[in-house]
Amino acid sequence: MDHVLIIHAVKDYEVWKHVFDAAASLRHDAGERSFQVLRDANDPNKVVHFSRWDSIAKAKAFFESPQLVEIRRQAGVASPEFLYLHQLEAGTL
Repeated sequence: MDHVLIIHAVKDYEVWKHVFDAAASLRHDAGERSFQVLRDANDPNKVVHFSRWDSIAKAKAFFESPQLVEIRRQAGVASPEFLYLHQLEAGTL
């Protein structure tokens, strides 16, 4: 399974979260299968979106699309950092 980790600097978390939630069906249709949203303990406007995808190719196509560039603009996202990750191992302790 492939994953994407995105670190967002957002202007307003509530605005970002509304846009993020509204795009759930778009993300699902593009190949996102699960996600987690995390917030920096020291900066409430630094948000991490960690998600599992069908493939990195599908994730890149989605996140690099003009539609997503516009959605990020509407959400008040500044300079997101994307990490596309192949899972090597998982476990529970």
